[in-house]
Amino acid sequence: MGEFKDKIAVVTGTTGIGKAVTLNLARSGARVFALGIDVKANKALQELSTSEGLEVLVLDTDAANPEAVRTAFEKAAGLVGGIDIIVNAAAVHPYGDATETSFDAFMRCMAVNVGSIHLTAQFGVPEMRKRGGGVIINLSSVQGHACQSGVSAYVASKGAIHSMTRAMALDFAADRIRVVCVSPGSVRTPILELAARTFEGQDADIDAVFSRFGAAHPLGRIGEPEEVADLVAFLASEKAAFITGSDHRIDGGLTAGIGVR
Repeated sequence: MGEFKDKIAVVTGTTGIGKAVTLNLARSGARVFALGIDVKANKALQELSTSEGLEVLVLDTDAANPEAVRTAFEKAAGLVGGIDIIVNAAAVHPYGDATETSFDAFMRCMAVNVGSIHLTAQFGVPEMRKRGGGVIINLSSVQGHACQSGVSAYVASKGAIHSMTRAMALDFAADRIRVVCVSPGSVRTPILELAARTFEGQDADIDAVFSRFGAAHPLGRIGEPEEVADLVAFLASEKAAFITGSDHRIDGGLTAGIGVR
């Protein structure tokens, strides 16, 4: 059935990387609860999963809302008796520097990108303890290491994820819970399409812009969500049993060199 047979996973985010992770884990035998705020995307993911005969239940959930996350975890754990894997992929990406980004937009970014990780741990770790351990994987970004201009809120959130991952890894190691993060470069997702339209206009040729984005990566292309999902699946597996507290870049070599403008 697959290496994740009998494993229970919760994934936040139902588009892009979150969608790819949900399908990857479910196709490898996991029962997955996918939490997303985009109702249209949620419906599409549920229909695709059902058509493949996968054990996926998509729950309409704002991952930055404490009561919504509590309810989702109570439902998931109540149905299956615990949680083994949490993948935090929910994210928003406002643009602008500190003078252009409203405080509300900044705080919403922090709430979704960082606060949701706190919430899934708050309600998920007790369920992992019941199963004797687990794995938490947080989606960060290369922009937590080296950033472009005009994205101050987003990079603040992604840098925070790196630090939070290290803290959680130490806090929960005695519970046999591993915590790692993944930092992708440019990946073909709705967030990257937003970037293309932000910089090139609403009528931008998305494929052409993605090609240009890809040229900035030494491997000469952008990544695919499925490639990130494969890395997530490895980190969630027993093959990665001695890995915790670390960040794993999947960026086509983007941050291997020094950029000069």
